[in-house]
Amino acid sequence: MKHLYNRLFGYLFILTLFFGACSVKKEKPSSDFVTVDGIRFVVSDTTYSYVGTNFWYGAYLGQAGELGNRERLKKELDFLVGHGITNLRVMGASEESVFDNSLDPVYINEDVSYNDDLLIGLDYLLAEMDKRGMKAVIFLNNYWEWSGGMSTYQSWYSDQEAIDPADGDWPGFMDFSAEFYKNEEANRAWRDYIEQLIKRENTITGKPYYEDPAIMAWQLANEPRPGQGEITQQKHDIYVEWVEETAAFIKSHDPNHLVSTGSEGEMGSLNSMDIFVDAHDSEYIDYLTFHMWAKNWSWIDPYDMEGTYQNALDNAAAYIESHVAVADSLNKPIVMEEFGFPRDGESYERNSPVQYRNLYYEMVFEKVEQYEAFAGSNFWSWGGFGEAQNEDFWWQPGDPFTGDPPQEPQGLNSVFADDSTTLQIIKNHAENL
Repeated sequence: MKHLYNRLFGYLFILTLFFGACSVKKEKPSSDFVTVDGIRFVVSDTTYSYVGTNFWYGAYLGQAGELGNRERLKKELDFLVGHGITNLRVMGASEESVFDNSLDPVYINEDVSYNDDLLIGLDYLLAEMDKRGMKAVIFLNNYWEWSGGMSTYQSWYSDQEAIDPADGDWPGFMDFSAEFYKNEEANRAWRDYIEQLIKRENTITGKPYYEDPAIMAWQLANEPRPGQGEITQQKHDIYVEWVEETAAFIKSHDPNHLVSTGSEGEMGSLNSMDIFVDAHDSEYIDYLTFHMWAKNWSWIDPYDMEGTYQNALDNAAAYIESHVAVADSLNKPIVMEEFGFPRDGESYERNSPVQYRNLYYEMVFEKVEQYEAFAGSNFWSWGGFGEAQNEDFWWQPGDPFTGDPPQEPQGLNSVFADDSTTLQIIKNHAENL
């Protein structure tokens, strides 16, 4: 009975959103917006499939003055387009965090004031992407601590003591982060930011974000999870209802753009495909996402790549196939928007060999080309012309970005502008699409 009540409450919440807040849509979206037709993305009545990358720090480069690097940003975008990479997954929110290994500066300060410089950086990024015919997927939160995210909102809007994963308690941190889903005050503050971002007028182009076809989709969060440990009905319901209600909230303010979850798939759903399916079986979620991490999920031993590589291939192939099957069953497109692989021997040196990474990328792209429901992929991540500044390869505030977030060594998964063999594989894939 309690579950039924919660579902009914959720539906009433969604109806209220739609009847009370749909006034943002001024006119019919232009044909340059990405739409969905069954298992296809469509732009201007043409199937849209793409090769993309994770360029989460794009708005940071787009800032004016010393904090940004607009010349590097333009150079990176030109280089990416030249190699067939036209879709960028970028960060649209970050929070002033109490945790170690987090970004600085951020979009949202602890006093809930917003960083105009960084928002203008996002304006500039979108304007430059639009000039080059690129599309952005903008994620709006983070389950992990490196950009603030859900755990930071919990530290702001609860009496719980924050659990820092840098202290080694990852299970405790993950459940602490998942408490965000049922924290009404935290979600209200977060949704206020989302609404203002959607309605924001780009200071470069003068165009409101909800009318900007350079944006492909809003994404609820980077790798949202129901928590960790045992699968329970409560964890299932809280998470799925949060996805439904948040996606409906975004749609109520912006009917022009697609909405996605940012989910890792089964591995990010308490190893439950049922949770993954239910989170995407919503009229407000336009397409499926999943991520794939061979090293993090112990499919490969980075210090014995030769002996464990086939295991990584076999597991990756099975993971891809099971998620594509879900996309087919829901009749929605699917995107593998994060996949990465360390350099040989897990070296962080930017010129070290990438033999096994290249083999892995080739396999992944072959799968993308094989399945009709695969609408695109975004490899993790773009290091471009960035370079680690410290002997231990750890990022410090003020350092240039390389694509690896602050809680990981710089160079761990980044593809750099001089990784010529990997870039040729990517370019070949773009030409095949």
